[in-house]
Amino acid sequence: MPTILQQSFSVPFRYPVAFTEHLFAESQTLFVDTFPEGQLSRVFFVLDSGVVAHHPGLISQIKTYIASQSSRLALVGEPMVVAGGEACKNDPEAYKQVVEATHTFGIDRHSYLVALGGGAVLDMVGFAAAISHRGIRLVRIPTTVLSQNDSAVGVKNSINAFGKKNYLGTFTPPFAVLNDFTFLESLEDRDWSSGISEAIKVALIKDLDFFEWLEKEAAALARREMEPMKEHIIRSAQHHMAHIAGADPFEFGSSRPLDFGHWAAHKLEKLSDFRIRHGEAVAIGIALDSAYSFLQGRIEEADLLRIFKVFRTLGLSLYAPELQEDALLQGLKEFQEHLGGRLTIMLLEKLGKGVEVHEIDPELIVKALHLLQHWEEHDAIQG
Repeated sequence: MPTILQQSFSVPFRYPVAFTEHLFAESQTLFVDTFPEGQLSRVFFVLDSGVVAHHPGLISQIKTYIASQSSRLALVGEPMVVAGGEACKNDPEAYKQVVEATHTFGIDRHSYLVALGGGAVLDMVGFAAAISHRGIRLVRIPTTVLSQNDSAVGVKNSINAFGKKNYLGTFTPPFAVLNDFTFLESLEDRDWSSGISEAIKVALIKDLDFFEWLEKEAAALARREMEPMKEHIIRSAQHHMAHIAGADPFEFGSSRPLDFGHWAAHKLEKLSDFRIRHGEAVAIGIALDSAYSFLQGRIEEADLLRIFKVFRTLGLSLYAPELQEDALLQGLKEFQEHLGGRLTIMLLEKLGKGVEVHEIDPELIVKALHLLQHWEEHDAIQG
C-alpha cells in the first residue's frame, strides 16, 4: 500500500499601492517610509532609459534623496539604466544583466530591487528579481499610464521568448508599488492615451458607472488634463487590485477576465514588430471582442458605437492592417495554448458586465474584424 502525506498551507500577501507626486523630493517621505524602521535597507535601482532621457536629473535626484536618508537607506551600486519598451523583454541579456548585478553587489533576499519605468521594464526586472535567490524584494515605480492603472499593481513578471509574449515569467507579488503622477507629464501623446484602454477594459466588464465616467471625461483626458487622469488611474487600479485579491491571482485556472481584448492584442503587437504599443493593441482587441459580442446579439449596436466613440475620442485606432484573418485565428490558438487548457474568452453580456465563453466562431470573428476595418475606413473618410 502506498503512503501518501497530504500537505496544505497558505501564505498571505500584503503590499501597498501608493499614489503621490515628486516621489524623490527632499520633503517627500513616502519612499523611505516604505521600508522597515530601525534598520538599514539596501536598495539597487534599475531605470528605464526612456524615463532617464526625459528626466536627465533623475539619477542625481535619487542619489541625493538616498544620501539624505542614510540612517535608513543605502544605495548599492550605481543605478543601472536599461532599454525601455518591449526591447528589454525581447533581449535575454537584459534580465541577465540585472541578475548579474544581484551577484556583483551582494543583493540578497533582505535587499531591495527598485524598478522604475514603464510596464515592460517592470516586467523584466520583476522576473530577474523573482529568479534571483528564489525571490528578491521588488519595489515598482511605474511611470506610464498603463503601468500605473493596470500592470504594476498585479503579481505578474515576465519576458518574451520563442516569439511569444510573456512566455517566461512568474507570479510574484511586489514589496510595494509607488506611483508618481509627475512622470506622466513627459509621456508622448500616444502613450498618454493608449494606457487608458486598460481602464476601459475593466470598466466594460465590471463597472458601468466607471465606463460612463470615462465616456464623459474622454475629451478632457485626450486634452491631457491631469485631474481626470489621476482619478481614472486610481479607480482602474482599485478594480485590478480587487480582482486579484478576490479571484485567481496566480491563474491556476483558465478563467482570465482581465484579459478581455488581450488575445488579439498580444498577437497584433508581435505582428507589428511592436510598432503598435500594448495599449493601442488592447484598444483594437477590445473593439474586436465588442464587435463579436454585438454580432452574437449580446449587446446592441448603440452600445458598440459608444465603445468605438470613446476610443476614437482618445485618438485610438480600431483596426490595424497587420491583423489579417489567418494571423488572427492563429492568435486565438496561441492564446488557448497560453491558458494551458480550455479556451476561455471574455465577451460582453452588456456594458459593465462581462461573460465568459468557451467557443469562438471563426467565421464570426473574421466578420467582426471586417466590421472594424469598415468602421475605421468610414470614420477616416468622415473625419
